[in-house]
Amino acid sequence: MTKQSFIKGAMILLAAGIVNRLLGFVPRIALPRIIGAEGVGLYQLAYPFLIVLLTLITGGIPLAIAKWIAEAESLGDTKRVKHIFRIAMILTISIAVVLTIGMLLFAPFIIRHILPDTRVYRAFLMMTPMLLIVGVSSVFRGYFQGKQNMIPSAVSQLAETIVRIIGSLFLAYLFLPMGLEWAAAGAMLGVVAGEIGGLFVLLWKYVREKKKAAAANEPPSLPSSYTKPPILRKLLGLSIPVTGSKLVGSLSYLLESIFTARSLAAAGIVTGVATAQYGALQGMIIPLLLLPTALTYSLAVSLVPSLSEAAARGDKALIQKRLHQSMRIALVSGAPFVVVMGLFAEPLCRLIYDHPEYSPMLQLLCLAGIFIYLQAPLQAALQALNKPGTALMNTFIGAAVKLVLIVQLASKPELGIYGAIIAISVNIVLVTILHGISVMRFIGFRMNVLDFLKVGVAMTIMGAAAQWTMNHFVLSTEWLSMIIACLVSAIIYMLLMIWMRIIDRYDMARIPWLGIWFK
Repeated sequence: MTKQSFIKGAMILLAAGIVNRLLGFVPRIALPRIIGAEGVGLYQLAYPFLIVLLTLITGGIPLAIAKWIAEAESLGDTKRVKHIFRIAMILTISIAVVLTIGMLLFAPFIIRHILPDTRVYRAFLMMTPMLLIVGVSSVFRGYFQGKQNMIPSAVSQLAETIVRIIGSLFLAYLFLPMGLEWAAAGAMLGVVAGEIGGLFVLLWKYVREKKKAAAANEPPSLPSSYTKPPILRKLLGLSIPVTGSKLVGSLSYLLESIFTARSLAAAGIVTGVATAQYGALQGMIIPLLLLPTALTYSLAVSLVPSLSEAAARGDKALIQKRLHQSMRIALVSGAPFVVVMGLFAEPLCRLIYDHPEYSPMLQLLCLAGIFIYLQAPLQAALQALNKPGTALMNTFIGAAVKLVLIVQLASKPELGIYGAIIAISVNIVLVTILHGISVMRFIGFRMNVLDFLKVGVAMTIMGAAAQWTMNHFVLSTEWLSMIIACLVSAIIYMLLMIWMRIIDRYDMARIPWLGIWFK
């Protein structure tokens, strides 16, 4: 088993995350052109309920596996590693099978009384196999991440993305003549195919590891009766609070879709238009905003085993160092995206989706971008430091505020969908601030305020440079002008970061491929 350092593991996941996000925009771009914003809305409305059930299955168990395997590995206890994996797999499969059966039995009731548009029924049925598939995959990912080997997760994500893109677009196009409902169901079936592809990769990697271990004559593991009760208690002890925290978020997402649709109806917007607006928000605008989270996700995944290992050794200095690295990278890398999305919202929406009318949504929501990029490392730190209950409470407070604001604002005819966007933005900012306060209280960590001021100045100069370049270098095609403006402003931003000593050549040296020039 190849174990990577914290930064190297994060960079491996980052490389895979960037490729996946870029590939993931293929269906984001093509799907609205095939089935329209309303079809995307039907596809998106089916997701929140699935996310709730997936949270029950995968919410905390993979993170608990990664944490306890990392601790067992640090002590050289390979027998315990095996038992953690086996017990977690049995637990996950049992929960997944029960929820899948329940989902199929109660599907008609859920569609009629919970989801806001009954046309999502076929897409809802198509996605049921994902509960078991994603559950099993999450256990394998937690296992490999606990061993601090991020390559299997990265490769499986890439395989899942490629199969999903091909399957979703092909099946959506194939089913479109039967109506929007069937087209959305075809797109969902493509997602299922992608998850199967990712699972096969993880199985292949796991079998290869077992063969290598057998060839090395690894000693047999202890009987399961010796270690099963304490392992199960430890898994549940961490996974239940983490699942609770994530469940608050996923239930909030489900209620957000329901409340938004009903609030828009109260504002006088017909169901078809409301579904299209929600589809644009969740299927077009938010994915653009979340593009930089390829980095923050990779940081968060690598941070949990790294901080867990440091905490097990009582190394407070390393905990502070790793968290500071994560926060600084998230801040510096996310800021340019906020500038670009704020300045070029209209051309982005026109060139990517052929729907420039939704650009005000992106301009309003991108203001909360920096906070969402900082949120993942902070939440990962709370979980790694055995404070999942605090993360749960922070998430719950943010979710409650968001839902109240959606009902209050989205039902106003003069605001409509923009009321929901304001509510989502407030939730992002509030939860991030609460997480930051909690981390400061528990370990005394705090970001340097001067770093934020420097990044703010660099963002302002970058924005001015991008706008000036876009206005003075007008080319025959808009997309080429925008790319040049982004490149010029990004170079200026990086030079400012180096000049202001936010990043140095040692940071640059860690970047794959580019780093060799700075060593």
